[in-house]
Amino acid sequence: MMSYVSSIQPDGTPTWIDLRVPDRERALEFYGALFGWEYDGRAAETGLGTVCLLHGRPVAAIAQAPATTGFGWNMYFATADCAGTAKRIVEAGGSLLKAPTDVGDQGRTVIAEDPVGARFGLWEGRAHLGCEVVNEPGSLVRNDLVTPDPEPARAFYTAVFDYTLDLNETLPDLDFTFLRRRDGHEIGGIFGFPTAPKSAWATTFEVADTDAVVRRAITAGATADAPEDTPYGRSATITDPFGVEFSVITRL
Repeated sequence: MMSYVSSIQPDGTPTWIDLRVPDRERALEFYGALFGWEYDGRAAETGLGTVCLLHGRPVAAIAQAPATTGFGWNMYFATADCAGTAKRIVEAGGSLLKAPTDVGDQGRTVIAEDPVGARFGLWEGRAHLGCEVVNEPGSLVRNDLVTPDPEPARAFYTAVFDYTLDLNETLPDLDFTFLRRRDGHEIGGIFGFPTAPKSAWATTFEVADTDAVVRRAITAGATADAPEDTPYGRSATITDPFGVEFSVITRL
């Protein structure tokens, strides 16, 4: 179901994503070809980077980054109190890579790392709410933590955001638990994957036709796994021209 976001999301909801790459112009060309995004260059002045638009509304940002910083899609959880949530992160065994910082009048942010080494952010929205389109082709549909060490991660995120955990009965052979907010809304999950090379939050975009998007991605310089059918839809993992992985899915 398509969703326009017009107010600040509840605490613990993935609310914003951004990508840092060594060649912003190349990234804008690639993701524009893939998802039909347009760009608001003026937003770079706010400190958010170049904001990606779908139907004229923000869905992500892309920024230039030095090679020493590492590249990838970053996910930010909504919070009404960056400082308070940052304190809970530290108390639960995480660490702060960037202390609470104002981004002009747009909002306040934190960059953190959980106890299993996965990075994530916090976003305390002000003028900038976060993603204003979700669950529609070309926009964010979900984030999941993939880690070889899931138990410390589950304890950490439930302590920080008061999530509850639910087993995935649809795929009982996988070590996967849903994360739910206090109101019961599912915000993603934690996937225990023993052979994962590192712990990381994975970003998945909704698309109208997974096979077509994979073909466009390869034409635009990416590599991709073959699309496959799952109980939730047809999905594929794509690696962009900078080596950044993300997933796409056409939901059932």
